[in-house]
Amino acid sequence: MVSLDSKLHHHSSINGKNQIIMEGSCPGKRIPPKLNENDNPKGIQFSAILDLQISDVGTINVLDDKKLKIEGSDWAVMLLVASSSFDGPFTKPSDSKKDPTSESLSTFNLIKNLSSADLYSRHLVDYQNLFHRVSLQLSKSSKNVGENRCLDRKKHLSSATDLFLESSEDKMVSTAERVKSFQTDEDPSLVELLFQYGRYLLISCSRPGTQVANLQGIWNKDIEPAWDGAQHLNINLQMNYWPSLPCNLHECQEPLFDYISSLSVNGSKTAKVNYEANGWVAHQVSDIWAKTSPDRGQAVWALWQMGGAWLCTHLWEHYTYTMDKGFLESKAYPLLEACASFLLDWLIEGRGGYLETNPSTSPEHTFIAPDGKPASVSYSTTMDMSIIKEVFSAVVSAAEALGKSDDDLVDRIRKAQPRLYPTKIARDGSIMEWAQDFEDPEPHHRHLSHLFGLFPGHTITVEKTPDLCKAANYTLYKRGEEGPGWSTVWKTALRARLRDSENAYRMVKHLFNLVDPDHESDFEGGLYSNLFTAHPPFQIDANFGFSAAVAEMLVQSTVKDLYLLPALPRDKWANGCVKGLKARGGVTVNICWNEGNLHEVGLWSKNQNSIRLHFGGIAVAVKMSSATVYTFNQQLKCVKTYSILNAAFL
Repeated sequence: MVSLDSKLHHHSSINGKNQIIMEGSCPGKRIPPKLNENDNPKGIQFSAILDLQISDVGTINVLDDKKLKIEGSDWAVMLLVASSSFDGPFTKPSDSKKDPTSESLSTFNLIKNLSSADLYSRHLVDYQNLFHRVSLQLSKSSKNVGENRCLDRKKHLSSATDLFLESSEDKMVSTAERVKSFQTDEDPSLVELLFQYGRYLLISCSRPGTQVANLQGIWNKDIEPAWDGAQHLNINLQMNYWPSLPCNLHECQEPLFDYISSLSVNGSKTAKVNYEANGWVAHQVSDIWAKTSPDRGQAVWALWQMGGAWLCTHLWEHYTYTMDKGFLESKAYPLLEACASFLLDWLIEGRGGYLETNPSTSPEHTFIAPDGKPASVSYSTTMDMSIIKEVFSAVVSAAEALGKSDDDLVDRIRKAQPRLYPTKIARDGSIMEWAQDFEDPEPHHRHLSHLFGLFPGHTITVEKTPDLCKAANYTLYKRGEEGPGWSTVWKTALRARLRDSENAYRMVKHLFNLVDPDHESDFEGGLYSNLFTAHPPFQIDANFGFSAAVAEMLVQSTVKDLYLLPALPRDKWANGCVKGLKARGGVTVNICWNEGNLHEVGLWSKNQNSIRLHFGGIAVAVKMSSATVYTFNQQLKCVKTYSILNAAFL
């Protein structure tokens, strides 16, 4: 029996003898109690077409004018296409001219003559082109995994199904049992699996032409999901895209850049109306309509002007990883420039001649005010200033790359940079979250906003700011290990940036706790039995953040420096190989190691490049020609080079 159904208002009908067409509509707004659906404005319309194909010996019977029943068939193939009337964030649903049924039929006509084998083959080619760029093998045994396991490009998983089967076929145990046993067996292959699972999920939900990944990706099942399943700009949306660059999936960021462009349109209105400022701004909570204004409710989560600015750092990061100057000039720089214009207008001169933000909040966290009462609004929170420093640095660097260093805006930024309120250390030795050393009523709070400069930012580094790194380390100690999945993986990445392999691994291990969805706390971390990361009901961000955090443990970089195995837990992942990770400067990295010691490194780039390669206290200068693979031994001595003829390999 085959039918189509929906939780939304809809109707289904039979088209011909083997096709079901479902047409429906979303409410134009949430329906308050005791109101009728007819009181709602027109919402998004949708349509789905299910086409049924069977063997010659079978029959299809129509039941109730909306169901199909198959009898006597050897096989059946179902083709499903769907569309909606959504026509971008600037078109009201009631004004949309898109006909979802016509679009669905048009799409169906393009594929109806393709066999199931053809469709599957097309899927594999499309998926594998992205997924197979990176492989990871980890082992805690003394057995040498061997360099060929890492460098042989033919030994790849062919599908998402194989991803799960390969990892469990020897043990024949459920995923839930594997997660349960991790606290005792610490199976490295389960880390491999979750790392690749994050990449698979990003490939599945964020591709050129799609919507940006939200709190639940494309896996929400509710009409009114928790937190509206919306795009939250104070960590969640950003974390969704953390793995796209280091994990070699840069195309998956295109929906994010399209979304930032939409935010800039609405955000320019918000900047003008709310703040009488130039440029554009976006606050903490957005949606599919690219909302940029402050959210409803309390200031602790509603009033935060840095959401768009944080997103803009992704634009510069994309350039540093890809060195795509065309992207920088046409897409990234105009958005960065307008964002910086708002920030310059938003800053005011404060105490000591510093440039400050006021009012200012630290996302979702409160402090104890001098009068002893809880408060959330202050001035110049550490996160505000850290994000502004990143954006200003990106604009100056981008201007230099594009030959625009003499622009008036760049000159204003250069004059403002040394006046930005600095990151300070509290009396107890931790990083101050607010401009004043307020008492923290919740020291184990899930957000780590004041450590933005360490990760994903770059203003706190082991090489340049050791005192701040010491304070960041104590801050992480104070925060503790508890919290939702996204907090856990952020702590993993922060520990990795501190080159703290032991505690980075502790946070990896902390994530591998099986969560019962029927008996979980509001902010419990861990994994469900399908490996979705927990945060009731679930959020997809930590799945993505985990992949990025593991990559950070294995490779860290600036445009000029490349650090190998900076936070490798040598006793837990004694042997291993990673292939295809990306580093800044457009460099692709292969690394193999044995018994915790570097065995071999392979580097290549599309462009000529000069970097410093670091491992174990050794640093060597490397000049790279385009499309040439350089192989280094454990002493970082180049032992082999060869040219790459296949551009796809890059």
